[in-house]
Amino acid sequence: MSCMTEPTVHDPAVADPMSDSKRWRSKDVLWLVLPAASGVVAGVLWWLLAPGGLNLVSGNPDLANAANPDSWLPRDLVLGALMLLAGCLTGVMLDGKLQGDGAGRRLAFALIGGALGALIAWLVGLLAAQLLGPAPDPALGPGFGFTLRSYAVLVLWPAAIAFITFVLALFGVLSKKTVK
Repeated sequence: MSCMTEPTVHDPAVADPMSDSKRWRSKDVLWLVLPAASGVVAGVLWWLLAPGGLNLVSGNPDLANAANPDSWLPRDLVLGALMLLAGCLTGVMLDGKLQGDGAGRRLAFALIGGALGALIAWLVGLLAAQLLGPAPDPALGPGFGFTLRSYAVLVLWPAAIAFITFVLALFGVLSKKTVK
């Protein structure tokens, strides 16, 4: 009995063109995930810095009480400042990444990530106040604890991303213009 083997043909491996685009898409998703994840840090910072929270910014004992109406505006302003800072940082990091394939996707992911980061920051700040802060006085009602009075503050993060991206793109276009 003779044993014959068939010759084996080895085809060269061809790189899948889709794997490259999938890799870039997964990198683009970071523009969604990182701002959203940094919302946790912003929320904890909000509670640490804001009046009614740990009150590290002012140190004023009168503003340390979350039920004090005088602490409402500074508390919202602290979160607004954190949202602006996060949006500006995201916009600056996005600079130079808006050319080529998938630029619109990266910008959209960054804007959505900024909006998610703002919501997460707000919710984490409220959670930190419940876990680490004093219990609110139930006689005053639910609106007198560590809360956000101006919900418009939450759009500052994506708005800052859009504004910084616009300004940096405008400067990029103007710097390439030939001077006569």
